Amino acid sequence: MSIERLYGAALVGRWRAGVALLACSVLEGAPAFFSGRLVELSVDKGFGVGRAGAGIAWLLAFAGVAVLGAVGSRLVWHRLGTIVEPIRDTLVRAVVRGVLHDANPPRNRPDASGVARITQHVEVVRDATAGLLVQARGMLVTTAAAMAGLFTVAGSLAWLVVVPVVLSVTMFAFLLPALATRQRAVALADEALAGTAGAALAGMRDVVACGGEAIAGMALYERVGVQASAAMRLARASALRTVVIAVGGFVPLLLVLATAPGMVAAGAMTAGAAVGALVYLANTLQPALHGLAATASTVVLRLLVALRRLGETSEVPPSRDGGAEPANSTITVRDLTFGWGAHAEPVVRGLDLDLTPGEYLAVVGPSGIGKSTLAGLLTGLLSPQGGRVLLGGARVDAVRPAALHRMVALSPQESYVFAGTVRENLALFATGLSDEDLLAVCRAVHADELVQRLGGLGAELGHGALSAGEAQLIALARVYASPASVVILDEAMSHVDPATEGRVERAFAERCASEGGVLVVIAHRLSSALRADQVLVMDGAATLLGRHDELLEESPRYRAMMDAWIGPVPNASSA
Repeated sequence: MSIERLYGAALVGRWRAGVALLACSVLEGAPAFFSGRLVELSVDKGFGVGRAGAGIAWLLAFAGVAVLGAVGSRLVWHRLGTIVEPIRDTLVRAVVRGVLHDANPPRNRPDASGVARITQHVEVVRDATAGLLVQARGMLVTTAAAMAGLFTVAGSLAWLVVVPVVLSVTMFAFLLPALATRQRAVALADEALAGTAGAALAGMRDVVACGGEAIAGMALYERVGVQASAAMRLARASALRTVVIAVGGFVPLLLVLATAPGMVAAGAMTAGAAVGALVYLANTLQPALHGLAATASTVVLRLLVALRRLGETSEVPPSRDGGAEPANSTITVRDLTFGWGAHAEPVVRGLDLDLTPGEYLAVVGPSGIGKSTLAGLLTGLLSPQGGRVLLGGARVDAVRPAALHRMVALSPQESYVFAGTVRENLALFATGLSDEDLLAVCRAVHADELVQRLGGLGAELGHGALSAGEAQLIALARVYASPASVVILDEAMSHVDPATEGRVERAFAERCASEGGVLVVIAHRLSSALRADQVLVMDGAATLLGRHDELLEESPRYRAMMDAWIGPVPNASSA
């Protein structure tokens, strides 16, 4: 569904709140309709015939109607949030989905333009919608009420007002395309500036290290210049609104001032009717037209431009109804190659790997060599530049999303624990488990003492409630409780002590062996390699796969790492 249709559907979905808002609008528009009529009566039935008391009474009635209008305005503001906020939430979800499904995401840095869309464009839509519901709606109600009232008080003068108003609206309609184009240019300039600034800030250390401050500064300076030029062009186009306002607001007033005295002198109109007509024009119609023109040329245009921009950047590809269904948890990797950029040195090059159900693989290597990248490739989070990754005989990027989410679980180093109960965190991927099942899971990964210390499964977890190691234990228990048969632990125990790490790894290995799954541990400590069935040593181009004792013989890098970890290890030939 396009953003425009999504926006329209969200508005239609709040129709009950819209009906209530319409009822409040009728009450809010009462002063605009009755103002001139009550002033006419105060003159013709009161002050004009020497009855000051009656004149004051009609003016007090005018004051009472004004109070009713204020009550209506207050009710409008109360109803506003029930319409605007759900629309904003709907658009934020659409933008987030669009960012997550971006075919060309930023590499290893925040998506500053995506942030700009959420923080700027969605907020523009939210504010513009509120402006339409409050300002433009109010102006339309006021204008319609004033015109209706004018026809009831001085119908012969009303036609002198209708023609200039229609002319001004027509002139304004011709201005809208140019204003929309320039408003769009401002939105694009804002987004481009946010993207450039985000890239410069994210790479500040590299910029300084390479002495590129001047180049980065010039890029920002150029973006600021483009943004300023776009804003100036929009301002010049918006200045033409003054002409529209003059034609629609002041010309009718001048025509009535020029015509009314003669009509009163000829007996075609009472003095009260002339004063009432002027009240409609000066106090109601002219301010309403002024506000309507200002609102339409800013709020409406910003709304249309923001919706169009969101529609261009937040389209989510249709979900795959079909897709492959893996036969089992076998992982097959052939000639896998990946690099962070078209011209970057690949961090994974020509890798072949076979993991059968029940197998436990440890991945070791120096920091930055590509171990976490490999985890992303195995789970389908990253697309390879060459080769393929098969899960149960099917390409991992072609597996039906629901099946992939059910079969594969990745636990990263930075564990995410959300605000809620311990139970809700543990059962995130396994909602059908009972409390007894969840406690058994905690015992399996040795998180039962932690859960007991926190206050049990019903304990609330807020911000800062857990240490990094405790958060990792909760996240590991969550993965253990899930139905995933392929589990990848990416340094997921870096903040727990070595003894706990060993117990947790053994628990996952036993789960893997008993359920026919695959366990991949990207090792934080080399002790993981001693427990694994196979070890993958990532060392740039010299990637080796084998058992621990084989690699001690074949890989100098692996032997050197083991020597540094546990001391000199005798090789097999000397044993």
